[in-house]
Amino acid sequence: MQDSFDLTTIIFLALAVFVIWRLRSVLGQKTGAERAPFKPVDRSRTEPQPGRTEGDNVVRLPGADRGAPAERGASPAEPRDWRGIAEPGSEVARGLEAVAQAEPGFDPRAFVEGAKGAYEAIMLAFAKGDRKTLKALLSREVGEAFERALIEREKNRQTVETTFVSIDKAEIVAVDLKNRVAQVTVRFLSNLITATRNADGAVVDGSAETVVEVPDVWTFARTLGTRDPNWQLVATDAGA
Repeated sequence: MQDSFDLTTIIFLALAVFVIWRLRSVLGQKTGAERAPFKPVDRSRTEPQPGRTEGDNVVRLPGADRGAPAERGASPAEPRDWRGIAEPGSEVARGLEAVAQAEPGFDPRAFVEGAKGAYEAIMLAFAKGDRKTLKALLSREVGEAFERALIEREKNRQTVETTFVSIDKAEIVAVDLKNRVAQVTVRFLSNLITATRNADGAVVDGSAETVVEVPDVWTFARTLGTRDPNWQLVATDAGA
């Protein structure tokens, strides 16, 4: 009886560890549950530095730390079915295939879910002025742009109130792979209720009641084949 009990306990512990690992792999390093506002800032693109590891955790890619680079001279695998993520034969599909060839653990569907989590976390942290969270989620260049916007907001003694309603769309619109640095661009369409107030509490921008549709295009980057499975936000742009 004692042996049976011990074996059952070990099995349940192993299942619990597996479930926690799967949740973390999909959601990545998302932190904070605040409902706060976001205003897009610095929209310039920046190039990631290959091999750079600064602890900037944006999106955890399931299986990325287990994938091995494709060997030179090895016969290419059969192209995967990217339907639902990219049109067959499109530039995006070819880009996804190149990334998957370089790192077999790449899962674009899980990547999109992780990117949505990162998008919301960054928006909320920026609105709240949560510098600690932003530092963990952004590349150095993007982080500096966000910091400048926060300083300007504090200088004007403004505060923001936002209700994050939903992310209606998150789709991969571009994939680029050069010198083992992968860049994946995602277009988001979200709905927010946001208002900026001055020091007297008066609304000076936005509305405290109206839901607004916010498009954004963000680019995440990572050097493939490294032990670090995390992606950095390296560029933001206003969506059309």
